[in-house]
Amino acid sequence: MKLKVKKLNSEAKLPAYNYHGDAGMDLFALETVRVEPGEIARIRSGIAVEIPEGCVGLCWDKSGKSINHGIKVLAGVIDSGFRGELVMGVINLSKESYTFEKGHKVMQMLIQKVEYVDIEEVENLSEAERGEHGFGSTGK
Repeated sequence: MKLKVKKLNSEAKLPAYNYHGDAGMDLFALETVRVEPGEIARIRSGIAVEIPEGCVGLCWDKSGKSINHGIKVLAGVIDSGFRGELVMGVINLSKESYTFEKGHKVMQMLIQKVEYVDIEEVENLSEAERGEHGFGSTGK
């Protein structure tokens, strides 16, 4: 499978895998952006992608940024028909400011196949052991 990538800015970095076998490819900041505690930020990548039809780009946290700095990814679905710039949404859940330097990793994207389903309205659903038990229903 190939991922076509168009640089919208000559200074943009192409997505990259760090190690053979990595599931996610890193996406990089086009410019330096400071994210204050509790703030949501949009970070430009300077690239557009052509995700193959029948696939989706799913964006996830970089584990170090999430665990060590409280940076969480927002709006992490990139549809195959989207051709605009990848603008990466993050929120800073920590009590400290965090600065994404130009060219640094922001998040990772996995390309996965999508299963399309036919949607059918019904009067009843089949019985299941869990039933309608929701949050906390499996105990501690």
